[in-house]
Amino acid sequence: MKMLPKFLLSAAMVATMATSFSAVQAATPPDTLVQAWQMDDIISLDPAEVFEFTASELLGNTYERLIAYDYKDVSKIYGEVAESWTVSPDGKTFTFKIRQGKKFASGNPLTAEDAVYSLQRAVMLDKSPAFILGQFGFTKDTVKDKIKQTGPFEFTMELDKSYAPTFVLYCMTSSVASIVDKKLVMQNEKDGDMGYNWLKTKYAGSGPFSIRDWKANEVVVLERNPNYDKKAPLARVIYRHIKETATQRLMLEKGDVDIARNLNPEEIAAVSKNADIKVDSGPKGGLWYLGLNQKNPNLAKPEVRKALKYLVDYAAIADTIMKNKGTVHQAFLPKGFLGAVTENPYKLDVAKAKELLAQAGLKDGFTVTMDTRSTADVTGTAQAIQNTFAQAGVKLEIIPGDGKQTLTKYRARQHDIYIGRWGADYQDPNTNADTFAANDDNKDDAKAKPLSWRNAWDPGPLTAKTRAAVLEKDAEKRATMYKELQQAVMDDGPFIIYLQEIEVAAQRKNVDGFIIGPSFDTNSVAQAKKN
Repeated sequence: MKMLPKFLLSAAMVATMATSFSAVQAATPPDTLVQAWQMDDIISLDPAEVFEFTASELLGNTYERLIAYDYKDVSKIYGEVAESWTVSPDGKTFTFKIRQGKKFASGNPLTAEDAVYSLQRAVMLDKSPAFILGQFGFTKDTVKDKIKQTGPFEFTMELDKSYAPTFVLYCMTSSVASIVDKKLVMQNEKDGDMGYNWLKTKYAGSGPFSIRDWKANEVVVLERNPNYDKKAPLARVIYRHIKETATQRLMLEKGDVDIARNLNPEEIAAVSKNADIKVDSGPKGGLWYLGLNQKNPNLAKPEVRKALKYLVDYAAIADTIMKNKGTVHQAFLPKGFLGAVTENPYKLDVAKAKELLAQAGLKDGFTVTMDTRSTADVTGTAQAIQNTFAQAGVKLEIIPGDGKQTLTKYRARQHDIYIGRWGADYQDPNTNADTFAANDDNKDDAKAKPLSWRNAWDPGPLTAKTRAAVLEKDAEKRATMYKELQQAVMDDGPFIIYLQEIEVAAQRKNVDGFIIGPSFDTNSVAQAKKN
């Protein structure tokens, strides 16, 4: 493997010294985009496993999927690796034709064999995002019979039911549907692992950039893929893990980085006055929420769940801690999704909360913990909630940790309350209904582990209603079904959804073409450049 350029090596080394600076400052190279970002949540780089925000964005810039959509109008779906597709009369078999002439970064040609292998591999490895494909009836035992190559550039996908076609296609836009280089992956297979241990830290894609290097909690380096259809203007993109937002601001102002991704409202206001810096923002499909573990006997009481929903000062959080970074939103479907509910029935009402707590036999309150990622916005929000909870006698103990620590604990159902951010995996409403309103098996060893499962909640009849909604082909009827599901979860579910995300990026004035997309995996550097 070739040596890293000197600048890349220095970037990797200085990433470990994020809070100190050398005496000599220099602008970043003209062919290199450097971003400062809190990215302590990366667990893997394998598309079959990635289910976290940071790594999903990396995959969006380094892999291609079968299907894509217009970032400015998500209702417009088009083929990326797929040139075209047809659906059988019974609605159960999709036939995809692959674009000819495409190549992976390795130089290997991309064919239907790679697409089939990629989808089969994701199902057979059965990691966190595999359920996105598994919901069509694919299992380890059946996937090779259901997803089959029918020609050098054609394959079929046979579903277990006739789903709404847009639902199927939107699922093919998710990171788990990324196309991997079969030849390269298989060259690195060991003991039948389908290259899993290798691809956790390596790269085998065909996107605008390739992943050159990853050092956990330090740096990720992307390099231009010379085989990509539309050549990226930049030679490389470097993401540096800079935990402190004040440090991000200082580095941006000095020109040590080109983009700062996590500035707080005060810092955004300050850099907005700098003639060398511009601030860009865009609405996202991400939601901020609290997850209440139903294994905790107090949180399992319906009156307590509702009481806590009246103990959050939604407006204050949106106007201060998350100013310019989120708007009040309380339903599990973000604005812009089919059937999204935009009414917000809850507000801070301590008297109402005390009344509900008394009905639950907890008139003096109770003590509970909250696992909190150690970032400025999450910590600030947790402290604000701690204060309003206390007004009704609910004593909240904040347990800090990095992204990986808190997420791992949450996924094991070992929390009381988790303060989290959820991003839609694809642009169909089922993506959130399936996790907030459905839970097929609430046992600890369940195969599927949606957010309802993580919070040990059995939604009862809502699961069947969710399954029915995804089969409805009439858009208006389908929207009504999702509205009913959202209302039911707002009334009684173990989720306190408080904001819909707005993403903000502060950039040097010479940066152009960085796109803040509608989903967490659609922030794009593919055509970014520096003037």
